[in-house]
Amino acid sequence: MGAIHVESSVETLNARLDAVRGRIRAAAERAGRSPEDIALVVVTKGVPAERIHAAAALGVADFGESRLQEALPKIVALDAEAIRWHLVGHLQRNKARRAAGVFALIHSVDSPALAETLAGRGETQGRSVPVLLQVNVAREPGKRGFAPAEVLPAARRLQRLAGLRLEGLMTIAPLVRDPEEVRPIFRQLRRLGEALREEAPEAGHLSMGMSDDFEVAIEEGATLIRVGRALFCERPTP
Repeated sequence: MGAIHVESSVETLNARLDAVRGRIRAAAERAGRSPEDIALVVVTKGVPAERIHAAAALGVADFGESRLQEALPKIVALDAEAIRWHLVGHLQRNKARRAAGVFALIHSVDSPALAETLAGRGETQGRSVPVLLQVNVAREPGKRGFAPAEVLPAARRLQRLAGLRLEGLMTIAPLVRDPEEVRPIFRQLRRLGEALREEAPEAGHLSMGMSDDFEVAIEEGATLIRVGRALFCERPTP
C-alpha cells in the first residue's frame, strides 16, 4: 500500500509540473519570449524533504523557502542534490549572517540595514551575496519592501557594498480573483527594472508571479516565478 501511495504521489507531482511548464511556455509564447528565459522557483514551504527530492528527480533545479529555520534542515538533508536554494520570504536581520552563505539568491532584501548586514557577511566570506530588492509596488500597508520611488536610490547605495551583488527586483502582488487586476503591478516592476538596468545592466532579474498570477507576470517580463500551491496543493498549512 505504501509503495503505491508514493508512486501515485510522484505521478501526480509530475502531471502538475508538466501542466505548470506548459502554462509557462504558452505565456512566454504570447509575450514573444523564450521559455528558457524564465526560471521556475518551486516554493516548498511546508513540503517535506522527500517531496523536494521527487521534484528534483523530475528536473526541478530551483527551490524557494520562506523561512530560514525551515530551509536549513532541508538544505542539509538534500545536500547531494543539484539544487539552487532561494530565500523568498522575509529575512530577519539577526538571521542574515547565517542566510548569506546558503542561498543562491535572496529575493527579499527589504531594507538598507538588511542589505548592509548581508554585505558584511559576504565580505567576511570573500564573496558577493546575490540579492534582489523587494519592492512594495502596490504600496500595501503591512507589506515589506521599498516604495517604487526608493528603488533607484537604494540600488545605488547597495551597489557600493562590496559584499553584495544586486541582481534585480522582486514584488508580491495583492491576492485578487482575476490575475488581470495585478497586471499593472507587474508592469510597474518591469519599468522599474528597465530603469535599474540603465544604471546596472547586470541587475536584470524580475521575481514576480505566483501560482495564481504567474502567467500575467511572464507576459510582463518575469524572469523568476515562485510557484508552490499549483504543485503541492495538498500540503498542510503550518
